[in-house]
Amino acid sequence: MGTLLSKAEKPLPVEPLLLEVADVLATSLDLDTTLKRVAEVVRKVIDYEIFAILLLNEKTQELRIRFQTGYPPEFAERTRLKVGDGVTGRAAQLRQALLVDDVTQDPAYIAAIPNVRAELAVPLITKNRVIGVIDLEAREPGYFTEEHSRLLTLIASRMAAGIENAQLYTRTTRQARILLLLNEIARELTSILNLDELMGRIAELLRRLIDYQMFSILLIDPSGEKLQHRFSLRFNENIHLKHDIALGQGLVGRAAVSKEAVLVPDVAKDPRYIAVNPETRSELAVPLIYKDKVIGVLDLEHTRRGFFTEEHKRTITTLAAQMAIAIENARLYEQIARQERRLERDLALARELQVRLLPQARPKLAHLDVAAKFIPARAIGGDLYDFIPYSMSRLGLVIGDVSGKGAPAAIYAALVSGILRSHAPIEPGPSEMLSAVNLSLAERRIEAQFVSLIYAVWDDEHRMLTVANSGLPRPIYMHGGRNEVIEATGLPLGLFDEADYDEFKFHMKPGDMFVFFSDGILDARNRSGELFGRGRVETIVSQCTGKSADCVVDSLFQAVAEHSAGVETFDDQTVVAIRVKNGSQAAPRKK
Repeated sequence: MGTLLSKAEKPLPVEPLLLEVADVLATSLDLDTTLKRVAEVVRKVIDYEIFAILLLNEKTQELRIRFQTGYPPEFAERTRLKVGDGVTGRAAQLRQALLVDDVTQDPAYIAAIPNVRAELAVPLITKNRVIGVIDLEAREPGYFTEEHSRLLTLIASRMAAGIENAQLYTRTTRQARILLLLNEIARELTSILNLDELMGRIAELLRRLIDYQMFSILLIDPSGEKLQHRFSLRFNENIHLKHDIALGQGLVGRAAVSKEAVLVPDVAKDPRYIAVNPETRSELAVPLIYKDKVIGVLDLEHTRRGFFTEEHKRTITTLAAQMAIAIENARLYEQIARQERRLERDLALARELQVRLLPQARPKLAHLDVAAKFIPARAIGGDLYDFIPYSMSRLGLVIGDVSGKGAPAAIYAALVSGILRSHAPIEPGPSEMLSAVNLSLAERRIEAQFVSLIYAVWDDEHRMLTVANSGLPRPIYMHGGRNEVIEATGLPLGLFDEADYDEFKFHMKPGDMFVFFSDGILDARNRSGELFGRGRVETIVSQCTGKSADCVVDSLFQAVAEHSAGVETFDDQTVVAIRVKNGSQAAPRKK
């Protein structure tokens, strides 16, 4: 093909040049490296001062400078040329090289650098598609020749495929990197349950994808009518914005209503823009959607026009779905945490009230030693015990077990306690008290709620105990060195309108003991599922013969705890023990 001359009159064989072009195509898939090598090859043909390779965005039909020498950086970064505009745009549109000897005579010329006179633009075409333009400018009229145009066209025809391959490789590599990063970000975000910490981490991780300058997350308020700033950064500094935005207003309001990302290259040209940050030139607002419902908007801003791209939009839209899930999880966790704290306060108060409802001190009687203890299965429970003073040295003793556990059982127990106290002034006998309580509960019947109750009256002067039972485990009577199970039974209270209850009377001697207990003692299980059972209760009561009432209560609870160690307590546990003090004169025992 002979030799060609550059403007500097340097002969350059075509064959070595084409070999060098082939070498460029074969040795690099990195786009920046490929474009740089193209510029080096062209310089060997034309000694240029001003040079640019512009690549085409097929969707917007705009040319953007991807590599350049001699242009102001701001112009190169900002410039977007529509196909058909200027010499460069016309070369892309006409799909042929354009040589202009004097641009001052060309009305289509777009001035970028002062004193430019000549321009040569050659399209990059591969697979019958224009992918960009190689553009050269010079300050001397007629600087470029037809030979330059022919040779640059030859180079461009060989280089176009290599540039496209490098673009594809760069895009694929970037997408793979972004996908890996998105996956990493998604995993990390779902592990953060503190909302403020999550917002800050989103801002930090997002910067690895986009070098934004202003960042905000706005969440829809409880009324569902406006967006509230929940977290904002401005040039890496946390700021607190109180400016709420109504749905549909501004770019973020529009993104929320439309459920679509809003990308604005120049906010000064968009009437929807609300000037919160005066420095903002470009903005990207992406809705945060959870279960097809918009919960907020992620907003990015930059001081440079056209900073955010369609690729940024696609990337952030993909990530926004994971952000929405993470934000909603964190909000739900915070809501649950608040509810739990409130519940804990309520339970603490309920626990205190329940403790206040229990006797604050043991009754002091001349001939009777009394001990009692209650441990709820949960923070509060449905067991109860009480000591109700009667006249003439008499004492009412109550132990009860409400169906169920927790707060409902505790409330029902408080109701039962109140009913007992309301009937106490008339000093009823045990069976009469049980019948009265049953009638009162029947009048206030609550489905599936009832109480098993033992009511006893102790006459301290005559050392006589009268007992009636409505469904609690049969009490144990320790006397004469042996245990006796008292066959006192009866229907629980609150199930039937009318019920009769038997009374049992006992004249007790010094050292005699009565032990009352709830189902939680008998039903305590160990790891093997074995019940604590009545047998163990009777054994412990026997071991406390001749000892105090505290011995029975403390020993029973210790034995139950050891038996059920490592197993969650599922029922409230209550024990009341009474023992006739030594030295008392005993009356004849009757039954």
